[in-house]
Amino acid sequence: MSTFGLFQKVRNLTFCAAAFSVSSFSQANDFANDSQYNNFKNKTMQTYGLSSEQIDWAMNGSKNIPNIINIMNRPGESKPWYEYKTNFLSEGTIQRGVRFKTQYADTLNRAEQQFGVPQAIILGILGVETGFGANKGNFITRDALATLGFGYERRAQYFQDELAALIAWSYKDGVATHSIVGSYAGAVGYPQFMPSNIPKFGVDYDGNGHVDLRNSAVDAIGSIANYLAQHGWQRNQPIAFSARYTGNSPDSVIAKDLLQPTPYGVLKKQGISPMNPVVQIDDLDLVNVIQLQENYGSTYYITYPNFQVITTYNKSRMYATALWLLGTEIASR
Repeated sequence: MSTFGLFQKVRNLTFCAAAFSVSSFSQANDFANDSQYNNFKNKTMQTYGLSSEQIDWAMNGSKNIPNIINIMNRPGESKPWYEYKTNFLSEGTIQRGVRFKTQYADTLNRAEQQFGVPQAIILGILGVETGFGANKGNFITRDALATLGFGYERRAQYFQDELAALIAWSYKDGVATHSIVGSYAGAVGYPQFMPSNIPKFGVDYDGNGHVDLRNSAVDAIGSIANYLAQHGWQRNQPIAFSARYTGNSPDSVIAKDLLQPTPYGVLKKQGISPMNPVVQIDDLDLVNVIQLQENYGSTYYITYPNFQVITTYNKSRMYATALWLLGTEIASR
């Protein structure tokens, strides 16, 4: 075992021992009396092999944050595209991205070569998610996930599962669960991974023996590239092209499901074509058409499977378009 590995093991044991030796300092858990709490504990124990005491200790002092429910009910994606994009496609964000690209040029190039994911897309995700680490969120992740898991009925089970994953990860990583902070929806670190995705897709890209998405931009770069590669990214294939539509029935060409693309030749006959006449698309290429709202009217994009891969990170088509355009602009500077 390496020196670092031994340190990690000792640190984990010390953390766990400390957890059970100070039970007299327990604080109120706002969720302990919830009717779902015992079921949550039982499922967490079965899934991760944790004890009831470990779960209770991790939840010690947890607070309900009602404002999070309000935020969830008015997400940024409810804005039209022309308003939504201004949150990300600003000169300030682009300049921060250029500085980040310069600082981590070697890592970005390495990730692109290894995973086949363009550095423009990695940069776009980092820019949209956290402004390249400037805004990783300041909600206690445990409390955010518990608030949603026990109070946001539409996706309660999903957030309870993420809370369980957070607790398990914190014990494995040797950190106090309450010390982890992130977004109002429970996402963590530079790339805003949900807790269950950290052990699945996190990469120790700086080689120090520890995946640290909260503090290591290098690990974040490798982990984003790994996530997209494992979700089907196609190396050296297009992402999207600006398009024009000359038909009179846009609903007939706009994709209802990005997982069910259409041969371009079919869409071309219905009035879709690339905005740039230099762009040549094979009639057999399987593509989708998306529509976004500018303040002057509708705008269209022809998207490829790689665009759909981006939406596995966040299903919003506006999100995927914003990060693609942002990253492309940064990469070109």
